[in-house]
Parts: sequence; structure tokens; C-alpha cells
Amino acid sequence: MKIFSKLFGDVQAHCDVPCGIYDPISAKIAAQTVLKMAVRLEAADLSQGGDISVPNSVARYIAVKEEHAQGVKSELNILWSDYFKPEHLADHPNLHELFWNANKLAGANKQGVSSSSAKELVEAVDEIAKIFWATKGVDYSDPNADVRFGA
Repeated sequence: MKIFSKLFGDVQAHCDVPCGIYDPISAKIAAQTVLKMAVRLEAADLSQGGDISVPNSVARYIAVKEEHAQGVKSELNILWSDYFKPEHLADHPNLHELFWNANKLAGANKQGVSSSSAKELVEAVDEIAKIFWATKGVDYSDPNADVRFGA
């Protein structure tokens, strides 16, 4: 592996072999994390004066929100470019628009703080997940979403 790194540098991929292992759950968890951070940021009380723990937490919430919003984009782009094929577009003509809108929502959630926008992001990822699983003949549901999201 060291010789590979010396020849080509560090590389990351999922996965142009292709491995055939795809699942939108990573995008879903990332979108839920964006939502959780937006909810926490909206609830943050910055009027505490000298208590440094609140701005410290806010800075961490922002960093996590932005990291996971980018993760949504990355995971969706993998599905879009590596998994979905022209026949999927024929069966689901709104697929391009769904991906476009989900990526725009992820970007908007990096730029701002809005739990309603973050909820839209989660819903957009869910809509893509429904189509993804339909291409495999599976009815998508996420009965653990609320438990995973937590209080």
C-alpha cells in the first residue's frame, strides 16, 4: 500500500471498482445530523455573558452541521453518479430534479441555520431513498428514524 501511495498519492473513493454496495442510509444519517444541529443552534442561548461553554458548543454545532451537510452532498453524488442508470431515469423522471434539489438544500444548510430547511433536506433524502430501494424491488421505510434522531 505504501508503494501505491508513493506512486499516486493518497486517494479515497467509494468505489469506482465498482463494489456494488450502495445505500442512502449514510446520507440520511448525515441529513438527520444537520437537522439535530440546526435544532440545537436555534435553541442556543447566547445571552449567558461570560459562560464560554455556550459559544464553544455553538462553534462545535456549526462545524458538525457543515461537515454533515457536505457529507449529504458527497453521499448523494455517489449514488447519482455511480448507482443510478438511464433506465432509472426512465422509470423515475423526477430523479434529476430530486438530486438537484437535495444538493441545493444541503448547500443551503451549510450556509445557514434553519430547522425547517434541515427537515426539507431529510425529506429529500428520504424521497431519493424510496426511489433507490424501489429500483431493488424493496418498499422503503425508516421505522427507526425517530429513535436514531433522538430527543
